[in-house]
Amino acid sequence: MDDHKDTAENSQGGEDQQDTTSHQHEHGDLDEAVAESDEEGVEQELLEDEAHHTAAGEMASHEQHEHAGHEGDGHGHDSHEGHGEGHGGMHEGHEQMFRRRFFVSTLLSIPVLLYSEMLQEWLGFSVPAFPGSEWINPVFAVIVFAYGGVPFLKMAVPELKDRSPGMMTLISMAISVAFVYSLASVVFPTQSAFFWELVTLIDIMLLGHWIEMRSVRRASSAVDELAKLMPDTAERITDDGDTEEVPVSELSEGDLVLVRPGASVPADGTVEEGDSDVNESMITGESKPVSKEPGDEVIGGTINGDGSLRVRVGATGEETTLAGIMRLVEEAQQSKSKTQVLADRAAGWLFYVALGAAVVTGIAWTVAVSFDVTVIERVVTVLVIACPHALGLAIPLVVAINTSLAAQNGMLVRDRIAMEDARNLDAIIFDKTGTLTEGEHGVVDMATVNGVDEDDALGLAAAVESDSEHMIARAIREAADERDLTTPDATAFEAIKGRGVRANVDGNEVYVGGPNLLTQLDSEIPDHLQRFADEAGQNAQTVVYLVRDGELIAAFAMADVIREESFRVVDALHDLGIEVAMLTGDSQDVANAVADELGIGTVFAEVLPEDKDEKVQELQDQGKLVGMVGDGVNDAPALTRADVGIAIGSGTDVAVQSADVILVQNNPMDVVRLVKLSKASYRKMQENIVWAAGYNVFAIPLAAGVLAPIGILLSPAVGALLMSLSTVIVAINAQLLRRVDLSIPELPGGTPATDAQPAD
Repeated sequence: MDDHKDTAENSQGGEDQQDTTSHQHEHGDLDEAVAESDEEGVEQELLEDEAHHTAAGEMASHEQHEHAGHEGDGHGHDSHEGHGEGHGGMHEGHEQMFRRRFFVSTLLSIPVLLYSEMLQEWLGFSVPAFPGSEWINPVFAVIVFAYGGVPFLKMAVPELKDRSPGMMTLISMAISVAFVYSLASVVFPTQSAFFWELVTLIDIMLLGHWIEMRSVRRASSAVDELAKLMPDTAERITDDGDTEEVPVSELSEGDLVLVRPGASVPADGTVEEGDSDVNESMITGESKPVSKEPGDEVIGGTINGDGSLRVRVGATGEETTLAGIMRLVEEAQQSKSKTQVLADRAAGWLFYVALGAAVVTGIAWTVAVSFDVTVIERVVTVLVIACPHALGLAIPLVVAINTSLAAQNGMLVRDRIAMEDARNLDAIIFDKTGTLTEGEHGVVDMATVNGVDEDDALGLAAAVESDSEHMIARAIREAADERDLTTPDATAFEAIKGRGVRANVDGNEVYVGGPNLLTQLDSEIPDHLQRFADEAGQNAQTVVYLVRDGELIAAFAMADVIREESFRVVDALHDLGIEVAMLTGDSQDVANAVADELGIGTVFAEVLPEDKDEKVQELQDQGKLVGMVGDGVNDAPALTRADVGIAIGSGTDVAVQSADVILVQNNPMDVVRLVKLSKASYRKMQENIVWAAGYNVFAIPLAAGVLAPIGILLSPAVGALLMSLSTVIVAINAQLLRRVDLSIPELPGGTPATDAQPAD
């Protein structure tokens, strides 16, 4: 009856969806028109947001350093991260805006370059002149300045208000001076104008900002992913015993709800009737389903197993455990601050250097030759030469190549500042379940009585478990498959609640189950199997027994299987001088057993989600830069709180959304590659800044006329050429990052390393 009702409701839902889709299509054109009409307003809002967060960056970064006790470059997050806080698509909006402005401005710059007399002379070409062609350069340059340059002026306003000039101020100064001087040259002829230099500077700055926005774009949908764990509706049991489907939001404390097999628990509560195993791994980190019976508590958002449960609601809405985790994620995201990248700092210094050099140049030349157009030309040359062509690309180019190289090696970088910080990590915390381990139980050892072959025993157990979907049954079947065993046919399968299963195999009555099964069957355990079971218990392993015709013939030790890569990643990180810690919701015995096998000294066990967040903070309060590697919802607050959050790609969406770096190939060894790539990338950034700033150190004094007494005076044309060369050098140096060796040396006793992949 219920099935028919569900079918009818689904059918009606499909019709409603079709109506909705039709309605959306009817209004599609109108929506598109409205979107186009609002585009200018949206871009204005994006620019204002960009300017606001750029201005706030330095203060937020400083506060983060003081809070965490770090010095130097810090461990905050991207200087544009604020855009994404509370605005899921803000970074994408910035990226699209700068992308559009770059292509339009570049297209409009082509006529300026073609009709530049200086470029024609350098490159030895000419273009046909026609009446009015002399106005091509000023007209198109004004358009490029208004469309592509004015945004930088707007973003420089907050820097000037805060008296903290940076990249935006330096860019604005250079393009404004070039713009005003070039327009003046149309009315008052001078030696040269900077129209081509003006448009190329704007184009390159737009390109750099577009690359930067694309690299730092970060979704802020972790809380949305958490919310998806909660079902939309629940089956509430009425006073007369019937069920009614109601929205979860309408549930109240004290309501009785029915949780069917495979359904999500709609709210925190207590089981009143029924027995089942509930998968709580996404909340508590427990690696195996937890048995629930009357009187046990259940958590909203967890997944019910094969049995039906009647749950008395104890908490709803903001009072649930899942809601608490969501608040932790939000708080941790908001607590993150931005940090000034080296290029911003260099731009700030260069602004004062250029301004000071321009003032000194003006005074010196006025004293030497009196004030005339030559003095103005010298000052303008100094200010324009200081414009950061190379500096504007120094970091974004490395970031783009870094991101590509990381992706080729199984790492998706979502936050470039976190990527930079990875080079300085003092400690990395690994979640156990699903990260260091496979996240599912497997047969790790077995023992048999005399005369019984291990393969025969395993095949017999797999035959009995052939019809069961229990986690232990799957592990036994997978172990048999790994040995390529042929399992006999089983009949008369029967599940024995709380004890195990039975079946008939080749005329024999065969049981598979735990200690409770042996009690029911009154089976004696041979001494060597008892010793096997005791040793397995000391290692926090689960023991399952095989009984044939009343005789105990084998025992299987079950445990969450440790990944082969985990041994090597722990050793490799220790070799890099990085402390390795393990964080888990499992018992202390299970955690210690895994940690001892891997050689991990710091263990946090039986940790609730909020405590995981606190453990990260605890290490940070010790002055350590902390990385966190995890894959579950329960890891999300810790991933967000960590200086570098690293999610295993096979993990839940919320863990991925909360992380700074995602290991797409589900390989923890990529954590080591992440550190190596971070070190190499940061080194390239430093080199590029040296090249970019070095050009200014050389060119500004020459432009100012320091060597004029001996006949050496840098002309605007030569200065522009040097500027272009510095940009080329920076671009080539960034490309050399592709040669970085990300292979992991094979360690004693380890498995061969997977070769690192070069970037495209």
